[in-house]
Amino acid sequence: MSRFLFNRPQKSTQYLVSIISIVLVVAVGYTTYDFIGYQIIAFALLVTVSVLAMFYDIIPVLLSAFLSALLWDFLFIPPRYTFSVGSTQDRIMLVTYFIIALVNGVLTYKIRQVEKEARDKEEKANAVKFYNTLLNSLSHELRTPITTIIGASDNLQSENEKFSEENKTQLVHEISRAALRLNEQVENLLNMSRIESGLLKPKKDWCDVNEIIYAALKLAAINLRHHKVNVHIPENFPLFQLDFVWMEQALFNLVNNAGLYTPENTVISIKATTREDKLIITISDNGKGFPDNEINKVFDKFYRLQGAKSGGTGLGLSIVKGFVEAHDGIVWVENSVLGGARFTIEIPAKHSYPKLTEK
Repeated sequence: MSRFLFNRPQKSTQYLVSIISIVLVVAVGYTTYDFIGYQIIAFALLVTVSVLAMFYDIIPVLLSAFLSALLWDFLFIPPRYTFSVGSTQDRIMLVTYFIIALVNGVLTYKIRQVEKEARDKEEKANAVKFYNTLLNSLSHELRTPITTIIGASDNLQSENEKFSEENKTQLVHEISRAALRLNEQVENLLNMSRIESGLLKPKKDWCDVNEIIYAALKLAAINLRHHKVNVHIPENFPLFQLDFVWMEQALFNLVNNAGLYTPENTVISIKATTREDKLIITISDNGKGFPDNEINKVFDKFYRLQGAKSGGTGLGLSIVKGFVEAHDGIVWVENSVLGGARFTIEIPAKHSYPKLTEK
């Protein structure tokens, strides 16, 4: 709505619409003059001028105010079809109408201008805040793996005789982990830019939910190595029309977060079910869960829990939300009564069975 209010059409269009609007109201008033009287017609014209002032520049609004006063005088105020005004009361009413129409139009226009300036100021402030948050996050999250890669590469190239084969293998391992971390951060940024562009649509095809889940677990294997992972999927589970890559990324972000931010030996459970024509996937753990005062913020961009260990840009869960909503689905998180957190994804999707019920 605000975009419609502030993105005004061309001047020629504004003049044309203003004149047509006044003429239409006058035409309706002319046909109903005997029933409603010229005072009600004046009120209708004032409302029309006010509405035009909400959308158009000041000159077309002033034109509509002047035109409405002129037509009201000529067509409706006794004696009709003349610019002369019979009674002193009607003369005062005409002057008052003209003043009110002008003042009302100008004030409405000015209010809209003030609102626009406030909105622009707020957008600039948000843009600066977004930029600073992004810069602060990337300055650490991208610099750290890059520094690791450069340092380990320099050590390998130095051909230091003190380095054993085990030392060299360890350096290669550090380069690999840093490269994977760097790739993950870049992918998160690219995915968020794709989501916010609003131009990309999911490329849906028949997908095996088992395959998506285990592909996500394979990607997160490094951070899940100290956790127990249970997968519960009914036999003969139907195929669903989904974007495989997006859903794999969404599930990876969820299980990878669980691996990173829950204590070792935490049990992570993944369950897929169906209800009516919806796919439901839950990822739960028996860790510490989320603080009650922060749980509603976990899907916000760049938001990281207070006291969370370093690592990550705070985009992972925002991407989950974006990819799920691109499927017309919803995702939410809640703390389990028995402890830990539970993420639930619910997506309406075409399936390979004629009728589905929760299993």
